[in-house]
Amino acid sequence: MTAKEIIAYMESLQNEEQRQVLMGFFKTGPGEYGEGDEFLGLKVPQTREVVKNAWKDFPLGEVPELLMNRWHEVRLCGLLILVAKFEKLASKRLEDNEVAIKGRDEILTLYLQYAERANNWDLVDLSAPKILGHWLLLPTNLGDKDYKMKVLDDLAQSPCLWKQRMSIVCSWKTSQMGTPSWCLRYAEIHLHHPHDLMHKAVGWMLREMGKRCSVDLLRDFLRQHAHEMPRTMLRYAIEKMPEQERQYWMKV
Repeated sequence: MTAKEIIAYMESLQNEEQRQVLMGFFKTGPGEYGEGDEFLGLKVPQTREVVKNAWKDFPLGEVPELLMNRWHEVRLCGLLILVAKFEKLASKRLEDNEVAIKGRDEILTLYLQYAERANNWDLVDLSAPKILGHWLLLPTNLGDKDYKMKVLDDLAQSPCLWKQRMSIVCSWKTSQMGTPSWCLRYAEIHLHHPHDLMHKAVGWMLREMGKRCSVDLLRDFLRQHAHEMPRTMLRYAIEKMPEQERQYWMKV
């Protein structure tokens, strides 16, 4: 399938009732975080089905046409194609394979080039951990750990909310793989972020880090920062703790 064929097929599935629901759910009204985003009204399983049938033979060079499309679901399709291609090249047996390393770097570079097209929280959350987060822990020809940190720092310091979200949500994967440092660094950087979407993201990532790596590391972070954390961020971070401990941190 070409990009044009995918777009035409997805447009043929348009559902007006579901479109109205999604436009409300993803806050597309004037002044809201998703202002101007346009939906076809497809459910995520429908988009995943397109990806399942297309990704293996879909040329990487065609993905930008999907990412630049007006429709939210088409952009999601493009991002999930990148995820599928990256994951194939990131299997254990291919971690140090030079051809796979080159392929992963190409996908990561393309992902960053079009990062602003992941312009809602679901587009970020379904792509950043599996591409950017996994790349942080794999061999690359693009640079050393300092280079990787610069990539995330550039995202974190961007004026674009969605790039900022990428810099913390990508740590979902690093924490899953037992490396807490990325989460802790970018949680601290975003500690005083003004947007509620970032409060939720940081709290969520801290909770996952505590669950996957060490709850004691989470407690250390809370001892340093609970008194200055936005309430939503703190609630998300301590959500899985025992009730008595949750009450303790909320009083801090």
